[in-house]
Amino acid sequence: MHIPDGFLDPKTAIASGVVAATGLGMAIRQVKRTFPSSRIPQMGLASAFVFAAQMLNFPVVGGTSGHLIGAVLVAVLLGPSAAVVVMSSVLILQCLMFADGGITALGANIFNMAVVAPLVGYAAYRLLRRILGTSERARFTAIAFASWISTVAASIACAGQLAVSGTAQWGVVFPAMAGIHMLIGIGEATITTFVVAAILRLSPDIRLASDGEQSKTGLRPLLGYGLVVSLGLVLFISPFASSWPDGLEKVAEVIGFSSAVSSKAVIPSPLADYGVQGIASSSVSTILAGVIGTLLAFVLSFILARIVTHRKKEAASHS
Repeated sequence: MHIPDGFLDPKTAIASGVVAATGLGMAIRQVKRTFPSSRIPQMGLASAFVFAAQMLNFPVVGGTSGHLIGAVLVAVLLGPSAAVVVMSSVLILQCLMFADGGITALGANIFNMAVVAPLVGYAAYRLLRRILGTSERARFTAIAFASWISTVAASIACAGQLAVSGTAQWGVVFPAMAGIHMLIGIGEATITTFVVAAILRLSPDIRLASDGEQSKTGLRPLLGYGLVVSLGLVLFISPFASSWPDGLEKVAEVIGFSSAVSSKAVIPSPLADYGVQGIASSSVSTILAGVIGTLLAFVLSFILARIVTHRKKEAASHS
């Protein structure tokens, strides 16, 4: 669902960027105020896992593929504000280093996948938990539905941006985007539910963000296992990811605006298309680029969280 350069007109790109920056700024302030410093490494791990998982396109239907967004996964584990920061970090890295999503559409992509997806998904999760109760079945049902609706909500926001830009008519692009992402959302729900269940089984003392402050026991092994799993996904699964176009690319082909993609990169990306120049083997090139990206995602998110927490400590010391 990463919008490339050329799909949005300047006014829509600028407006989306302003709204996205506002949402990200609010999330950073909230993280600064409430996020425990002991959980900073988890933000880095979440970024690494989401980056790695988004490389793994899975086939859906009719020659279309999808990939995990991961917004609800992060929101349920770390809270919605932390999820906005983590998802934004991943999207910025993908855009600047891998040419995944256009630089002119970066604000729109952050709004759709880093603001709309986690906030809508988390709101749906909390609402369903209140309605269904506190049982394990209720928890995973809520996670699955929230993951699904977050994908659909992000796709609708994307359709609106395309329609406002005049790239496609709303009456055509809305059902096309929402329809295909209803199917992609099933994969999102399945993967998110499975990952959360695995984390809870691996570290039973871990509490989800919505259940209260997370226990500190078992965090170090979880971080180690999580980073190993993220790198393992890149090493052993990413070379076999589906090459079919994703939901947005397929809709663009069917409706007929795929030619609007800008053929000239606004800024050069060193690892464009998730490959390393000079390496003949496409599999090795993809793996190496993925490993670099996964480690960068961890480090950048970790540093950002450290900076925010450091400022929080300074503010507390001066109060």
